Amino acid sequence: MAHPPLNLLNSKARSEWVRLRTLINLRWLAIVGQSGAVLFASMRLQLTLDIGLCILAIGASIVFNIASTLVYPENKRLSERETMLTLLFDLSQLVFLLFLTGGLNNPLALLILAPVTISATALRLQSTIFLGLMAILLISIVANFHVPLRTQEGFILKMPDLFVSGFWISLVIGVVFLAGYARRVALETHSMSQALIATQMALSREQKLTDLGGVVAAAAHELGTPLATIMLVSSELLEELDDHPDLKADAQLIRDQADRCRDILRDMGRTGKDDMLLHNAPVSAVVREAAEPHEGRGKEVHFSYAGKQTEPARQPQIQRQPEIIHGLRNLIQNAVDFSTDNVWIDVHWTSDAITVTVADDGRGYPADLIGRIGDPFVRKRRMDREKSRRPEYEGMGLGLFIAKTLLERSGAEITFANGSDPFLHSEEIPKRSGAIVEVVWPRALIELDASKAHGPLGKNTPLQI
Repeated sequence: MAHPPLNLLNSKARSEWVRLRTLINLRWLAIVGQSGAVLFASMRLQLTLDIGLCILAIGASIVFNIASTLVYPENKRLSERETMLTLLFDLSQLVFLLFLTGGLNNPLALLILAPVTISATALRLQSTIFLGLMAILLISIVANFHVPLRTQEGFILKMPDLFVSGFWISLVIGVVFLAGYARRVALETHSMSQALIATQMALSREQKLTDLGGVVAAAAHELGTPLATIMLVSSELLEELDDHPDLKADAQLIRDQADRCRDILRDMGRTGKDDMLLHNAPVSAVVREAAEPHEGRGKEVHFSYAGKQTEPARQPQIQRQPEIIHGLRNLIQNAVDFSTDNVWIDVHWTSDAITVTVADDGRGYPADLIGRIGDPFVRKRRMDREKSRRPEYEGMGLGLFIAKTLLERSGAEITFANGSDPFLHSEEIPKRSGAIVEVVWPRALIELDASKAHGPLGKNTPLQI
């Protein structure tokens, strides 16, 4: 099944994220804080404030919250436009309160950063830029036009102009920096979330294919005996019906159709009977299975299997996990796609570890990205440059991320490197000059228990699809 690409640049990728209930609860907290601040300044600090207008500003938020609660259902999620207008209302209400309480001479002016930061984490770039510009404009207005703070004795509380200018600059920088920082973190979190979803989809697909292969293999095994009987009986009928051409033609048709059924089952399933043996295999068989779809794509794939000299020659039996097969398959696909002529797959094992190395003779990983290999969506930034080298492949920059995630889930450690320095002369470049990926598992994590490897397989269980 083809799945639509996950695109962060989609215009609707970040819409309808925010629940109305979340903003209502945050606004109630703001209302409590604003009311407390006004009462504290008026009663404790003995400041002369226009209480009526302050109550009007706070009351607007209360009315907005009550109306939102009554009109919309509790699980309402705001659209992009609705969220932006809601945050713009909160920004305007806060700036109006600051206008009534000294402007930037009020230290609580720092709270003006909150709506812009929320916008950066939940809305698209255009909405965030609009709210950021509005915040800077409103900050500039209240810096110059505001009701001064006065004590009951009539003294005006005012910071020196130099400090007010510095506070204005810090707020502007805060709007830009915090919004940019929050947006970058939110995008990376969203990107990772999408990539993990794609990884789970890939693993689920691999599991379904494995189960389907088992079903086909079991069907091929169970139907083998009836088909063999039909072919035997039809062959005997062909010999005995020489004097009956019409009946002989029917017997020949039965035999031909039995042959066709055998060929169909042979093409669909090649793994044999679905018994307990299929859950484990020698490491070379698992690597071969992972590489099989990419062996006939015009590149020479070389295999090498060897244990250390101090180790026995028998290959370790490992668990045939979908994570291992699909992860290695993605690495091998990447090597075949970007190699010039050859891909090398080396399998080594010691008493403690099993190592699979995939190398090619291509150009290797870009030097500026090698430290980020395995991050999701890295390929998006290089898609146009790679289009000529990989014209048949429409990717999302998730191949290596999926491979890395799946293999690490199985307990592996993965290392990415290049086989040569890009500044070497042509005669100094080794054969394995391209990308090199080394995957290392502790044997205890993926190897079949030796006592089970030589014991009975046990009763086969039905596949759960």
